[in-house]
Amino acid sequence: MKAIRHHEFGPASVLRLEELPDPEPGPGQVRVAVEAAGVHLIDTSIRAGTAFPTMPLPDLPMVPGREVAGLVDRLGDAVDGSWLGRRVVAHLGPGARGGYAELALVEVGRLHDIPDGLDAATAVAAIGTGRTAAGILDHAAITADDVVVITSAAGGLGTLLVQGARNAGARTVGLASGHKLEVVRGFGVDTAIDYRDPVWAARLRTAEPRLTVLLDGVGGEVPRLIHTMLEPRGRTVRFSGDVEGYDAPDRPIVDLLGPALMSRLAEFEKEALAAAVDGSRVPWPGTVLALADAAEAHRALETRAALGKVVLRVSP
Repeated sequence: MKAIRHHEFGPASVLRLEELPDPEPGPGQVRVAVEAAGVHLIDTSIRAGTAFPTMPLPDLPMVPGREVAGLVDRLGDAVDGSWLGRRVVAHLGPGARGGYAELALVEVGRLHDIPDGLDAATAVAAIGTGRTAAGILDHAAITADDVVVITSAAGGLGTLLVQGARNAGARTVGLASGHKLEVVRGFGVDTAIDYRDPVWAARLRTAEPRLTVLLDGVGGEVPRLIHTMLEPRGRTVRFSGDVEGYDAPDRPIVDLLGPALMSRLAEFEKEALAAAVDGSRVPWPGTVLALADAAEAHRALETRAALGKVVLRVSP
């Protein structure tokens, strides 16, 4: 099989397309002929060697990738024969690898059938980014009385959060820059703000004098300032990992990295797939590249050039 592999930590250029032996499923596993593989920002940190010590150092060489969609083509021992030939999607697990490949091994308990009418790229976006959005929205408890600010609103997660906030009847503010503002407007935000504009904060105050919720996966000075702009008892749901400099004690912060999210991932995966099918929260794989272009996919994420969810197209 062809797969992306790296033998050292470093820049995106360390990712190489290689020919590897076809993997064989072990007990309780299936093999998936991969149609689409999800690419996540954490993949870039693992590849660069900067995701540690919060995660164990992986052995090298490694095949990155933790989200796959495709066709089950082989079964391991003790796996129900009905899985053979089914189109499935799976998140391989928090410390897993092997998704950037033509063939991937998946524990049978992690499999979900791809619902009818859902293509592989959208399904793989739902199983990773979609489940995160489901968890964020669950903890944010947005109502029609809220005015919600969403950072990185043109990204894979941001576009889902915009949809979720609008579904709740809230007013929405999307932060983006340049041509991404048109993407944000296309998803129906009430106010689109270019956070690179030197007077963005004044524009935001004028357009939306009342802000009640911040959904932030970016961190840095922009969301720190927006946190102080929330009305008293307004809340920030934070999933950026940036915990410094949020100086507004009367505005609560909910951090979603850790048990609050991890303990309910299977539930959120099912919810995200259902929402993709019924149209209430449809993931947008706005950046789809060939498997051989994995390095380009990583660069797009690292430079914030990507639109929507980044997906590698592996096979038809």
